Amino acid sequence: MQTTIITANQSWALWAILFSSAAIGLWAERTRLGSKLSGAMITMLIAFALSNLKIIPATAAAYVQIRDLLVPLAIPLLLVQADLRRLFIEAGPTLLAFMIGAAGTILGALLAWYILPLGDQAWQLAAVFTATYIGGSINYAATAKAVGLHNPDLLSAGLAADNLMMTVYFLILFTLPSLYRLRSRFNERPQRHRTATEIILKRESHTGERINLPGITSALALGLVICAAGFELEKLLGYPGSAILLITLLSVIIANLFSGVMLRLDGAPEIGTLFMQVFFASIGASANIAAVLKVGPILLALAAVILTVHLLVILIAGKYAGLSLPEIVIASNANMGGPTTAAAMATARRWEALVVPAILCGTLGYALGSFIGIGVGNLLH
Repeated sequence: MQTTIITANQSWALWAILFSSAAIGLWAERTRLGSKLSGAMITMLIAFALSNLKIIPATAAAYVQIRDLLVPLAIPLLLVQADLRRLFIEAGPTLLAFMIGAAGTILGALLAWYILPLGDQAWQLAAVFTATYIGGSINYAATAKAVGLHNPDLLSAGLAADNLMMTVYFLILFTLPSLYRLRSRFNERPQRHRTATEIILKRESHTGERINLPGITSALALGLVICAAGFELEKLLGYPGSAILLITLLSVIIANLFSGVMLRLDGAPEIGTLFMQVFFASIGASANIAAVLKVGPILLALAAVILTVHLLVILIAGKYAGLSLPEIVIASNANMGGPTTAAAMATARRWEALVVPAILCGTLGYALGSFIGIGVGNLLH
């Protein structure tokens, strides 16, 4: 069994490394090269390197805590000034891109099933990866159970391949908007753009104070209340995975009913952005090359084929559908990673108008991913 310098049970050390990676990414974003890569991408690369150099583990409770606690809390903090009147107009193009991306995933799975030697469980693997790349990894276990894929070695190998390819794919998605020749070929919609560093290092608040401690504390308290309500409602409804959507809905309603009060909650978007930055550090740390090469290179090829076809389809069809590159990138992220990673990318890129559409599309993927994956599996079987 391979060991790392920092073990999975050294939670304080891991939290320190993840926040340090986020800090380095935010500072590096102020440089010429860093501004092109984005702070989130740099943060992810730092954690990815530390994980694969066996300094930190690829799996740890700290990473789960970030996903389950910090990310949900970041959402209400980021949406305290959301404009409901613009929501439906701005969500439409991203939703179209999301559906195109889902079609690309299905085509990629069919092609991978046809050209790769996946063995007797090829149809089951195609079903699982289709579901995963339409609605995020939350659909992985549910679809595997539904199609009868119970081999623990195969399941762990598939998850390792998924984690690695997702990290690589996110890095590609972060890079695409920086390619000016590519971006110029797509329809451009005005995007309010600020780097994460500009938000974190904002000098003045609405009240004229350098740090508005009551505003920050109130924003955190409100965010915690909304998260608590969202998860309790999820239990009452009995629909797993709906908490993120409920938190988003509650946040947008409160932001529009009490817009004047929300504007005085200085520090909320800054803290939300920081939490998302740390989330990207945990994604990078979870991608371990050695684990994939040891247990399932063919599954790495499976993921690569699906992602390649998905990206080509969503770019080509998105161009002819008149979609902008940011809308396509966020929709693709919602397909691959779900609402959390899509919202995190929209935040990191400072595409504020796409945060809510990212969450809505990602949540739709949660609902549809397993059903579509099972359908593809049954078709091939």
